[in-house]
Amino acid sequence: MEKILIVPGLFGSGDGHWQRHWVSDVEGSRVVEQANWDRPCLEEWVERLEAELAQGPAFIVAHSLGCHVTAALARRSSARHVRGAMLVAPCDIGITSKLHSENLVAVHAPETRALPFASVVVGSLNDIYMPFENLTEITAEWGSDVHILGQAGHINIESGYGRWTSGYGIFRQLQAKVQHQDKIPPRREIAARSHDALRDYAAFRMLPDKSDCIEKRSL
Repeated sequence: MEKILIVPGLFGSGDGHWQRHWVSDVEGSRVVEQANWDRPCLEEWVERLEAELAQGPAFIVAHSLGCHVTAALARRSSARHVRGAMLVAPCDIGITSKLHSENLVAVHAPETRALPFASVVVGSLNDIYMPFENLTEITAEWGSDVHILGQAGHINIESGYGRWTSGYGIFRQLQAKVQHQDKIPPRREIAARSHDALRDYAAFRMLPDKSDCIEKRSL
């Protein structure tokens, strides 16, 4: 059974939010709880996620600001414990800070880096927290696959996403991709095999050709 860490954003994805339903619907899921959902400190939130990952590898299902908490792992060794991440409706921190200035005092946009784990961004065409052109840009910087739901708002309760069962299908696709990658040997191992095969072939080619001797003995 795969462990799945649910990483909410600002205000913590309260009762009725699809992330809370996910915990009851999908075995192995648990919410990464924070001390203060209303006044986030990005560094503290990342450390809390790292503490969960220290207990064993896991998939991550994040929403909004939680996507940036997850992406911040790209700068840390704990990223090796992330099996894959489903990043739903990542917010633009600059825009979100203006809309919730009293809540995001301690949050600043982190440096964007390519994610060292498999990921899929699930986005919307009309998210007030993330213009579509900005979503396209950050998805490219993260190196994530992308799944656009259409006019889906911020993919939260207000935009009609309570129990979001179709999200489970998107997550299963991510799982399948990771499980397929697990079966592929690391590049160094493939390179080593190729080197061994080339070495053996070269050794075979250098063996003395004994066909002439055989032909002479047969005369």
